[in-house]
Amino acid sequence: MKTLLPLFISVLTLSSINSQNISDAVRYSNDNIEGTARFRAMGGAFGALGGDMSAVSINPAGSAIFNKPHLSFSLSNTNKTNTTTFVNTSNKTSNSSFDLGQIGASLVFKNTNQNSDWKKFVFSLSYEQTQNFNDEFLSSGVNSNSIDSYFIQTTLNQNIPFGILKLQDLGNGSFEYIEDAYANIGSTYGYNHQQAFLGYWAGIIDPTNLDNTTNDDNIDYTSNIASGTFNQNHTYTATGYNGKFSINSAIQHKKNLYLGINLNTHFISYEKFTQFRETNTNTGSIVNDVLFENLLKTTGTGFSFQLGGIYKFSKHFRIGVSYDSPTWYKIDEETVQNINSNNADSDIGYIANILNVFPQYKLQTPSKLTGSAAVILGKTGLISFDYSRKDFSATKFNPGTDSHFSTQNNIISTSLKAANTYRLGGEYRHKELSLRAGYKIEESPYTNNDIYGDLKGYSLGVGYNFSAFKLDLAYEHSKRDYEYQLYDVGLTDISKIENLNSNITLTMSFNF
Repeated sequence: MKTLLPLFISVLTLSSINSQNISDAVRYSNDNIEGTARFRAMGGAFGALGGDMSAVSINPAGSAIFNKPHLSFSLSNTNKTNTTTFVNTSNKTSNSSFDLGQIGASLVFKNTNQNSDWKKFVFSLSYEQTQNFNDEFLSSGVNSNSIDSYFIQTTLNQNIPFGILKLQDLGNGSFEYIEDAYANIGSTYGYNHQQAFLGYWAGIIDPTNLDNTTNDDNIDYTSNIASGTFNQNHTYTATGYNGKFSINSAIQHKKNLYLGINLNTHFISYEKFTQFRETNTNTGSIVNDVLFENLLKTTGTGFSFQLGGIYKFSKHFRIGVSYDSPTWYKIDEETVQNINSNNADSDIGYIANILNVFPQYKLQTPSKLTGSAAVILGKTGLISFDYSRKDFSATKFNPGTDSHFSTQNNIISTSLKAANTYRLGGEYRHKELSLRAGYKIEESPYTNNDIYGDLKGYSLGVGYNFSAFKLDLAYEHSKRDYEYQLYDVGLTDISKIENLNSNITLTMSFNF
């Protein structure tokens, strides 16, 4: 009898993990600067305004608007509510998280030479959280499709011979431990063969000629789950963030032109846990209870740059333009799996001790172009509008010579499209008090909007200038509908999800 040790065995597989697909490309290509309360309250329409640390993340020329050294930090509380519809059954879940949305500072160096056309130079450092991955939802209901289709379809797609799934004879009447076999299959054949191994040793599938001891070449499998109806529960829980650290420099030329550049370092920390439970009372079914769990951990770093300019046509009207380069990511992933059933091998639980470490891969997200305009109404307030365009079909996994990545890149080029974003914001000032509102529309990057719909949101905010510092508060609400597919093959049933996202942000800023 083996002792279950809290030890993870690392496996370096030669093929790509199935999670590297179009969903990941969209997840890491989206950017949604959370930013300061003033920025959020006005819908993020700051490309032509500047004078705000989050505005600098949109247009690097924005820091040159500062006349004094500036410091700000923001705290945010985000609540996500998901209503899922799966096989005609609805479930509602919600979660909230508290984050440091941004922190940044700008130093202003004015040119003492009054005859120079270059009036000032500004240097800034900032951190922005661009995405909050914390999320959870439940899909449950009575389905006519079973988890067995996932394992059967995997064997069909890969033509996996039964001999690979057996425990290897080590001689002297001893055989591989089940966890060693799972690890060796992963390092030798890859992730998909591991899934077939799980299906067999969990007792869900068997080769068609199980009683034939010479059937190592068998590539046909049958299910031990009889057809009928299945009670299913699929839970999804994710945590993590995408953050951006920026080094900014900007200059003012004469009275009207501002130019800037950002050099950005990006950070990905993402963890996803899914638990699938299926039970049945179908006549003739050997397997009546299945538990299948998957944990994915993703970390990554990336680099990008931004160029921008703001031009004042008059004291009442200005425009801005900025270019965001692609972000070049290097991403590492690892997984832990666990499976069990009423027909599983007694040692199946030891597989949960195996940590699968996958080769590092690269992801190139698309570039973005933003045009902005703002009308300044003196000391009374302002109205601002931003328009951005990003072609998601240009997203690429690398190395492109990898067959899996090549397939995914082809899917991306045909399934994704250029998406437009529209942001409108306004501010009304009365003495030290400011009232703000905003509205935004982010188009879906998918050619099929049912997969991932447009995002629409509104925002409100208030600010007060205490002279020594400013205090701003914002409320933001948005809605997006999308579809979630349980597995890539076999059990590909869809959960339709309505996502409501609410955020409250508090910012304190100082001008020195």
